[in-house]
Amino acid sequence: MNTVITIGRQFGSGGHEIGEKVAEYFGIKFYDKELLTRVAQESGFCEEMIQNHDERTTNSFLYNLVMDTYSFGYNSSYVDMPISHKVFLAQFDTIKNIAKEGPCVIVGRCADYALSEFDNVINLFIYGNEECKVKRIIEKYELSEAKAKDMLIKKDKQRQSYYNYYSFKKWGRADSYDLCINSSVLGVEGTVKLIAQYVEDFEKRDR
Repeated sequence: MNTVITIGRQFGSGGHEIGEKVAEYFGIKFYDKELLTRVAQESGFCEEMIQNHDERTTNSFLYNLVMDTYSFGYNSSYVDMPISHKVFLAQFDTIKNIAKEGPCVIVGRCADYALSEFDNVINLFIYGNEECKVKRIIEKYELSEAKAKDMLIKKDKQRQSYYNYYSFKKWGRADSYDLCINSSVLGVEGTVKLIAQYVEDFEKRDR
């Protein structure tokens, strides 16, 4: 097993759970929120700051100016860059370092873009039917249907904005990925099996 798997996902599609189960199936490392801790360790930024910028763009000049006083110049050559950009570059570098260490699953954070020059990467996108996504959000966060729908829209807009801002591709569009899967069709377990088969066939391609 030599493949790095990146997973973009709609909110409520089960992308996190699917990623965890794929990693478990292959016995490889899994990174979602775990990535943020690693970024903090490698960049010197505090983890809270990284969480505040996690998969969201911050265009406020004042916010960036204030927060930049808490940055100790990640890569001093980027001294004039907004803090949000510095955090993205720190994540970018960490994702590359993680991929160099061996096979793993990385969820979100423009990982597919960060690893675009790697030839052992499969880029997936998990989406789902609105009814299924809303149901999952209601169960997980104990929200009303109306609040679950609002949360779904907000989170997806946030992820789309982040991805489209920092990458040269379009979030959720088929030609931005190797494989897009509707998790509502096969469910979590069925989607994991489909991905596992895809990865195994990908591994055999050059043999």
